[in-house]
Amino acid sequence: MHKKQKDKRYPVVVNFHGGGFTLGTAHDDARWSWTVVDEVGAVVVSVDYRLAPEHPFPTAVEDGVDAILYLARHADELLLDVDRIAVSGFSSGGNMSFTVPLRLQGEMLETLSPSTTSSAAAAAVVVAMSSSTTNFLAPPPPSGLATAHSNATSRVSPISTQKDGTTVGISSGGRELKLRGLVAFYPSTDYTQTREQRRQTCSRADQQLPAIFIELFDESYLQPPTLDKTNPFLSPGVAPAHMLAALPDDIVLFTCEWDMLLAEGERLRDRLRGEMGKNVSYHMVPGVPHGWDKAPNPLREIPGVREHYLTACRELKRMLA
Repeated sequence: MHKKQKDKRYPVVVNFHGGGFTLGTAHDDARWSWTVVDEVGAVVVSVDYRLAPEHPFPTAVEDGVDAILYLARHADELLLDVDRIAVSGFSSGGNMSFTVPLRLQGEMLETLSPSTTSSAAAAAVVVAMSSSTTNFLAPPPPSGLATAHSNATSRVSPISTQKDGTTVGISSGGRELKLRGLVAFYPSTDYTQTREQRRQTCSRADQQLPAIFIELFDESYLQPPTLDKTNPFLSPGVAPAHMLAALPDDIVLFTCEWDMLLAEGERLRDRLRGEMGKNVSYHMVPGVPHGWDKAPNPLREIPGVREHYLTACRELKRMLA
């Protein structure tokens, strides 16, 4: 019995919570996590990434990469199947469900702050795309799932990545993991659009999040003020085609009818389908605002939420089969 249990490996869904990169905790998506566990039979890892303003862009994205690399390195002891990994996220976490895979597969970030490197270390990642290769620095693995960094000098170890069929393969320390797909709920995807431009696309102004919260989120995370909003690790909706092509081919996208993020979500859907040929399962939830699935009363589930979660889980189960 013990040997049989040790031989078993579970698929993994890595989840990123919402909160404008400024609020929220890894516990916020508990209903979603339990649904995935029950319906998909997967382990759900909810990432407690560092928040702004203390940790502005791109810290959250780096912590997301950090968590996935940690899982790959510790797959045996955690009984995880690194051939069956998907990502999911809500709102800003939905943004991360795109930007974290892009960061794994993407171009080199200019620098890593010395305060975010450790002796466990920053890894050089070689990405094979067409006939060229691109290197970028990935952040160090955390000690546990919560990220912990030191000021020690970093050393570099090799990790190679490649696109194969409908998955993204990443080799870390002799162990290859595969990102099978992603599920994004009402993600922010295009920060090149001002908040005013976003508001003008919303059909129900009375259903928008209060401006004071939105301004707090942006002023906290989008630092410094000169930040290039076209950065693909911030605005995946305007990422270059060759980067979007490296995303997993199976993508589930949920948007909300009364959401200022609806239009940019639809634009990204169209790019993924039209330009990239991705298999995008798209669902616009009618008559609901941003964050519709998060009940103010944690003991009472909002009607209709479970049905949409089950729809996403059916797609996840197919991806991770």
